[in-house]
Amino acid sequence: MSWRRLGLVHAPDGTLPWARSHAALPTPIHLADDVFRIFFSSRDADRRSHVGWVDVEIGKTPRVHEAAREPVLAPGPDGSFDDSGVGIGSVVAANGEISLYYMGWNLGVRSPWRNAIGLARAPSLDGPFARFSPGPILDRSPEDPYTLSYPCVLQFGPQDWRMWYGSNLAPAVGNADMQHAIKEARSTDGVRWTRDGRTAVGFADKGEYALARPSVVPVGDRLLMCFACRGPRYRIGAASSDGGMHWTRLDAAMGFGPSDDGWDSEMTCYPALFRHRDRLWLAYNGNGYGATGFGLAVWEGPLPL
Repeated sequence: MSWRRLGLVHAPDGTLPWARSHAALPTPIHLADDVFRIFFSSRDADRRSHVGWVDVEIGKTPRVHEAAREPVLAPGPDGSFDDSGVGIGSVVAANGEISLYYMGWNLGVRSPWRNAIGLARAPSLDGPFARFSPGPILDRSPEDPYTLSYPCVLQFGPQDWRMWYGSNLAPAVGNADMQHAIKEARSTDGVRWTRDGRTAVGFADKGEYALARPSVVPVGDRLLMCFACRGPRYRIGAASSDGGMHWTRLDAAMGFGPSDDGWDSEMTCYPALFRHRDRLWLAYNGNGYGATGFGLAVWEGPLPL
C-alpha cells in the first residue's frame, strides 16, 4: 500500500507575464470523463502570485490538454489584504456558481507578511473570478490572533459548510519560532464562518513546526486529510477523522516524502486529494514550493482507515 508517483505534469515556461515561475498549490476540479481542471498559483516578475489553470487528462501518463493564457484571479489593488499575492486553497461548485477560496497576503515590516482568507466567485470554471468583497472572509481574531493560511472548504449539505485552514499558535517572525497548526471553521452559507480556535491537527513530533494546505476528502463514513508538514524536510502528512474536528495522524501509512532524485527530491508539499473512478489521487508540489511545477500520484491498494 503506497502512493505511486506519476511524474511531473506541469510547470510554467516563463513566457506569460503573470506566470514567470511556479505552479504552486494544485487544486483539481472535475470537468468531464478523465479531464480535470487543475488551478494553481504562479508568480510574476515581482513574485506576486496569480491563479491560473491547466486542463489535465488523468491516467497512467497524465497529459495537459489546454492552459489558461490569462489569470482567473490576480493580486488586489495596493492597500488591500491580498495586494502581494493570492494563493489558491479550494474550489467548490455549488448553488450554480464556482467559489474559489484563497489565501491573500501583504508584506509587513516587523513581521515579513500578514495572511488572511478571501473568497472569489465566477458563474463558470472559465472565470474570471470576482471577489466577494474587498476584504477577507476570515482574518485575525481572538480565535486566530496571528495569521491564517490556505483553506480547504467542503459543502456537506445546503447549510453545512466546513473549512480547515492553517493558523499560527504564537507570534512569529521566522521559521525558528513558527507554530502553525490546522484548525476548523463552520458556516451555513460558505461566506460567514464561526470558529472556536481549537487545534484540529497538531504536531506529531518535536521536529515539526508548521502544518499547512490541508486537503480533505470523504472516504466512506470517515474523512481523510493530507497536508504539508514543515520540519527538517518538507513532506506530506496524513490524518483521518470521523467528524472533522479530532484527527488521527496516518503519516507512517500514508505520508509522502521526497523522491530519490528529480523535481521532487528536496521536498513534497501543498497536496490536494481527489477521488476519480473509485481511486484516490494526489496532486502535489515538489522542490522550491512549486518552482518545479506540480505532479500527480495515485494510491495503490486499500486505504488504512
